[in-house]
Amino acid sequence: MRLHPGIRAAAIIAATTLLAAGCTSGDDTSGTPSAGSTEKAEKVDLTFWTWAPGMDDVVKAWNAENPDIQVTVNKQDGGDPAVTKLLTAIKAGSGAPDLMQTEYQKIPTLVAADALADISGSVDSSIAGHFADGTWQSVTLGGDAVYGIPQDSGPMEFYYREDIFKKYDLTVPTTWAEYADVATKLHEADPKAYLGTFSATDAGWFTGLTQQAGASWWGINGDAWSVDIDSAASQKVASYWGDLVEKGVIDNKPMYTPEWNAALNDGTQAGWVSAIWAPGVLAGNAADTQGKWKMAPMPQWNAGDDATGNWGGSATSVTSQSKNVEAATKFATWMNTSQEAVNILVAKGGLYPADLPAQAEALSAPPAFFPNQPDFYTTATDIAKTVQPFSYGPNVNVAFSAYNDEFGKAAESKKASAFLTALTGMQKATVDDLKNSGFTVDE
Repeated sequence: MRLHPGIRAAAIIAATTLLAAGCTSGDDTSGTPSAGSTEKAEKVDLTFWTWAPGMDDVVKAWNAENPDIQVTVNKQDGGDPAVTKLLTAIKAGSGAPDLMQTEYQKIPTLVAADALADISGSVDSSIAGHFADGTWQSVTLGGDAVYGIPQDSGPMEFYYREDIFKKYDLTVPTTWAEYADVATKLHEADPKAYLGTFSATDAGWFTGLTQQAGASWWGINGDAWSVDIDSAASQKVASYWGDLVEKGVIDNKPMYTPEWNAALNDGTQAGWVSAIWAPGVLAGNAADTQGKWKMAPMPQWNAGDDATGNWGGSATSVTSQSKNVEAATKFATWMNTSQEAVNILVAKGGLYPADLPAQAEALSAPPAFFPNQPDFYTTATDIAKTVQPFSYGPNVNVAFSAYNDEFGKAAESKKASAFLTALTGMQKATVDDLKNSGFTVDE
């Protein structure tokens, strides 16, 4: 198996399997670093690639307190485009930022490409205590190296328009069978309205749905990678959503488009299976609906089950091209472990912080967009404890790209059978890429 020097495949799997446990454990610590000045007298200028909302406000607070370490935010597209851009800069030998917002599932890929710096020598040993074990292991890959400071996690929930549910006497679904029934009832009552959409451009969303169902897409057998994207659990999810699309009771358009934003505003999208960061998106895209949405646990495959998936969550990493690793680490640590910064990330960015000690104060009130749900974060914390394990591999970008291609065709066809074909296509593309890249694959 070909791996980056010093990184064991088993360590990558150990870390990514525990990725979703970000809110289930961890001890408090009083060792939170402060935003003190650097030991060096000369001014250090850092660049920071990020896409999360609220970062400008965090950086403004840091820059005001740290004249010798100044940070400039450079907004990027999230997901695969950001990873591709960073990998291009790494390959070219220049052009990478000092700091990069890194999704947890992409860290194995970036480490294998020598894109991230090991900052273990620059972080205080007490920092690990700020995070749940699984969250910390997602940035250490199960070893002694540290490839980022955790920032947020993304347990999934179900969001719905409370006013529309009352209007049509709809019951909040607790199972996926009930979700299908409610989707049908809503669409029959208003043919323009949908309970949700199947988005063929959001692979992380679909991954979280399969995670809830018990899927785990990568694994290790001895010295070989295994790929199980088209597992029975994933097939169940693909078949379910394909059936809803074919029946026409949910939409088949991508999220994050002007059309989707308009539907959130006018109520023709009356529900959204999303994650803990959804309030920030809703506030930005459907501001006039404030106070009309509520959040509930994800529908379950079996009544009485208690499981969810994870969509998103990221760390702040220092890239291997940074010439100011210590200064960059100071900023990344302060941003993700100081009460001041975490409060801003929650208030301005709507993030669900990974830092355990800061959660109580930062999440003492519900999101401003949900004034009608005072127990929002209490409910969210309980949901986060039910995230199921899931393993990522070294070519997540290939699998996610294949998702866009394969499920894009399936969603357009509106044929349930095409959704299973798309899953098979993802499996083949991922396995073929591993083989072509020199990895040993256990089939």
